[in-house]
Amino acid sequence: MRLTTSPRFLNTVLLGGGTSQKLAAAASAGFDQVEIWRQDVEPTSAAAVRSALQDTGMGLTDVQVLLDFDGAPDPHRRDKRHEAISLLDLAAALGARTVLVPASTDTRCIGDRVGPDLRWLCAEAASRGLRIAYEGMAWSVLNSTLPAVWRQVQAVDADNLDIVIDAFHLFAAGRSVDDLHGIPAHRIALVQLSDVQQQPLPGHMIDTARHARCLPGEGIWPLPELLDALQDMGYSGPVGLEVFSDALKAEDVCTLAQRAMDALDRVLSRR
Repeated sequence: MRLTTSPRFLNTVLLGGGTSQKLAAAASAGFDQVEIWRQDVEPTSAAAVRSALQDTGMGLTDVQVLLDFDGAPDPHRRDKRHEAISLLDLAAALGARTVLVPASTDTRCIGDRVGPDLRWLCAEAASRGLRIAYEGMAWSVLNSTLPAVWRQVQAVDADNLDIVIDAFHLFAAGRSVDDLHGIPAHRIALVQLSDVQQQPLPGHMIDTARHARCLPGEGIWPLPELLDALQDMGYSGPVGLEVFSDALKAEDVCTLAQRAMDALDRVLSRR
């Protein structure tokens, strides 16, 4: 089995029900950690969610999500910084160590501001003991591939800015595991796995990403190849599932969490 020392996580977006149900189901299925969303906290409180995490013994992989932050144009830049501070404070209150930030998808993104914005964000995160996990999405404006994200991370040169490897954004864009070449394993914050039944067409990529993914190993993507590459690199950080699926989310929360763990076990073992 690959990545045997890597903590295994489940993104709560897969599951229906309330936050306490999601955490209990993930813990019962054997996951070590969860990726949690601001929306998981808003119906209750950071203190209540932190207590629930402690009760279940679950760790936090990261808190999500700060969208379209880097390079924000003038009408939105101040609001985006306020939003960033709010999310960083929430993450600190939850006891998290990492906040996930995708590369901007706003077509008005100002390229010259991306670096300064990320440096500002990393400084604010560092003052709270937090790390930024920067993710290139297949439809991000400037940093949509792993090589581009790694160049941006190098340019920012902040110790607490690392990379997200997301199988969806890698393979949906028609890229390959060759994109990992040159990225040090210790600069990968986490690895998110999902699959699809058929390759998303360009005009349907976002809809597929948000509504129609499937569990790892139940689709067409070469996930074992990706996991082999990570193993060969010496990666030992968190690996888990980020599966947006309207159909799956309607299933029983405990049954689905166990299905998710079984799928992760199979793909980690598959050759």
